[in-house]
Amino acid sequence: MTLDLLAKTKLLCESYQINPQRSKGQNFLASSEILDQIVEIAAITNQDLILEVGPGLGVLTEKLVAKANRVVSVELDDKLFNFLKTKFINHQNLTLVNNDILKWELPDDFGIQPYKIVANLPYNISSNFLKKFLTSANKPISMTLLLQKEVAQRIVAGAGQLSLLGVSVQLYGNPVLAAVVGKENFWPRPQVDSAILKIDNIKTPKQVDNFLNGLSEKFFWQILRIGFAAKRKQLQNNLSSGLKIESKIIQNLLKQANFDPKIRAQNLAVSDWVRLGLLINQLTDKQH
Repeated sequence: MTLDLLAKTKLLCESYQINPQRSKGQNFLASSEILDQIVEIAAITNQDLILEVGPGLGVLTEKLVAKANRVVSVELDDKLFNFLKTKFINHQNLTLVNNDILKWELPDDFGIQPYKIVANLPYNISSNFLKKFLTSANKPISMTLLLQKEVAQRIVAGAGQLSLLGVSVQLYGNPVLAAVVGKENFWPRPQVDSAILKIDNIKTPKQVDNFLNGLSEKFFWQILRIGFAAKRKQLQNNLSSGLKIESKIIQNLLKQANFDPKIRAQNLAVSDWVRLGLLINQLTDKQH
């Protein structure tokens, strides 16, 4: 870890009376090596439009503005935002926004030019952040995210260990755990390690429709939530109680899809959920 950056981080916080708040997930990255690694994994070029989330003290922002054509950084904390305005006063290719990323609406030009997201995400907003940008009409072409290691592992898990979050992300893109980042690289030091997650090949709304093969996105999510409703239960029990369909009918449906009737939700891959959803959709259509 670069001691200089760690010392500089502490000094800046002291000088500007910035007290990192755990409730806001404010753990500042204090390693130049990891910052370079994030930029390399994000594959940034001088043509790129970058959306940065949670710039904090602007250490990653410095590297982004040096590489990209244009950077838009969204910071919720007022004190940090004012600090960043002063720090980057001479950078013409940076736009700073003081807002909550979960409530903020993308400017119109993000719909014209493809954009990439690079973010050191506060742990407490990861799921909502992913949902907002992966399900929006105007999606990024890639995301490079620094987030909690356990969350990254859940997102990239394969059939057998899949969670609702994992299926949700894998429906829309191809997530890869690119690197693990130890907690010693942050100040204040968090209680858990982090990881750099890269999500590539993010599907457009039309590509999602094609992948779902006629199944509505809304119905897919409904089946997914019902399937994962009680993790320890067999899938047939969750589907039977959630859809109010007899257990025997659900068992037959699972057999029709070539699944073991005793299978659990975590054992199904994304394509399996689509196949199952289409069969359930046919069944409910017949019942009506």
